[in-house]
Amino acid sequence: MAKKKSIAQADIVEYYMDYVLIHNHNPKSVYAFAKDNNFDEQKFYEHFASFEALEQSIFKIFFDNAHSVLEKSEEYQTFDARNKLLSFYYTFFEILTANRSYVVHALDSHKNSLKSLKVLTQLKKQFVNYIGHLNIKTIDLQQEQLTKIQNRSLKESAWLQLLITMKFWLNDTSASFEKTDLFIEKSVRASFDLIDTTPYKSLIDLGKFLYKEKMHMN
Repeated sequence: MAKKKSIAQADIVEYYMDYVLIHNHNPKSVYAFAKDNNFDEQKFYEHFASFEALEQSIFKIFFDNAHSVLEKSEEYQTFDARNKLLSFYYTFFEILTANRSYVVHALDSHKNSLKSLKVLTQLKKQFVNYIGHLNIKTIDLQQEQLTKIQNRSLKESAWLQLLITMKFWLNDTSASFEKTDLFIEKSVRASFDLIDTTPYKSLIDLGKFLYKEKMHMN
């Protein structure tokens, strides 16, 4: 059979995800992976430097797909920062759920240490950039250096919140992951109330929810 003359990045990603789910381990080499899928090894390197780079790109693709859907929505364009972030969460986790078998394979053994997981490097870059463009209103510190520290802290806190939500989702056994939807709504509301310096009611509500679910965050 003649080898494929052209192959898109999306094709390679699909082949890779299928491979790891069928075999429950990564391909042994790029050569073997390309041969199994009937394309030249060189075609792989036109898109990715390594399997590690490919794995990182998958979570970036999940982000890009969610962001693309939202940007096409006229309603989304009218939302304030809080509702834009909520919309992103719901859309992003719909995409994760559609690819749950792969995501669990990639993250489950590391779910207690997601913050240092290399496979999420590109996702973090895209997400914190997204947070930076939401124009979230914060306290005016009237000092440039303090404002920079505040903005950096906001991005890191938002990233940590996303990781915590991913961990919650990985452990969620409710139908249609309804508890994750509740967690998203409560945690995003609480985080914005903190920024607005009116946190108490939302924090208590979130605390009750977490206590009820007996979630242990490491």
